Amino acid sequence: MKITFFSAHPYDEKYFSLANENFGHQLIFHKTRLTENTVELARDSDAVCVFVNDDVNVAVINALKAIGISIIALRCAGFNNIDLHNTDKLGIHVIRVPAYSPYAVAEHTIALMLSLNRKTHRAYNRVRDGNFSLQGLTGFDMFGKTVGIVGTGRIGSLTLKILHGFGCTLLAHDIQQNEALKAIGVEYVDLDNLLTQVDILSLHCPLTPQTFHLIDENTLSSMKDGVMIINTSRGAIVDTSAAISALKTGKIGYLGLDVYEQEGDLFFHDLSDTIIHDDVFERLLTFPNVLITGHQGFFTKEALLNIATATLGNLNQYESGKPLINTLHAEQAFASK
Repeated sequence: MKITFFSAHPYDEKYFSLANENFGHQLIFHKTRLTENTVELARDSDAVCVFVNDDVNVAVINALKAIGISIIALRCAGFNNIDLHNTDKLGIHVIRVPAYSPYAVAEHTIALMLSLNRKTHRAYNRVRDGNFSLQGLTGFDMFGKTVGIVGTGRIGSLTLKILHGFGCTLLAHDIQQNEALKAIGVEYVDLDNLLTQVDILSLHCPLTPQTFHLIDENTLSSMKDGVMIINTSRGAIVDTSAAISALKTGKIGYLGLDVYEQEGDLFFHDLSDTIIHDDVFERLLTFPNVLITGHQGFFTKEALLNIATATLGNLNQYESGKPLINTLHAEQAFASK
């Protein structure tokens, strides 16, 4: 197959080329995002491969259909950036990578928790400046703290298992309960009950119409003062403006973000020599108790190779006429959310 990649970075080319040694596809890489104006780059291709910040909207899908693209491969787990209703309507297949390395994201989630708690990022900068004062670096024991996880799929489940090792009290919320988690002491509760109890909240649910701004002014008001919130899922699950207000009042005591709801024009690019015009994002950076990473939770060697292998394997299934295991349709994708 001839596969055109959008939003491709050097690491995409490296790991997909490595994985492709076992498949033999023709891979074309473009740095540009997939938009209605860049669709033409995929002409004469059999498939396109896109990432989280490619906006595969109705216009883009119609344009892909017009040049003969019959399958779209997401090299990620999330699918909120693609209009599945329109792909279903036009008969375009959509495939994704539901699990590449849940360990990578779960471990990054814990890293954000520990860094915010023990203020490691601030201590690092102080020591480099010759400042060895401990003033303002007080943390807390993770042991005994109540941690709530929203979404207990692969990543959420692994995060809970790691936190179990810290001796935390573990709460979870999901439509489907995991019996293995309950066996180690995880208690499933409704969302309102979870939010009122937690010292630390970590979000691992997909972005759907039902989870859009799940954490907003209303839900924040029910939470403990000084709560820690970690989001390594999708940016728009958190209402950023509401989070900023809660940071100003002390309702949020710690905020760790690997995702941001307007990240499309920021993340995965070097903007160090430019002016960032996103005033909301810039406001977030002024808080000493906010730690932001640029959507790097997935970014391990193992995950990158798994993503490449799984994506090309998905396309191999399509090319050979086999059933598509990791296919997406509007009805099934949103039925449980």
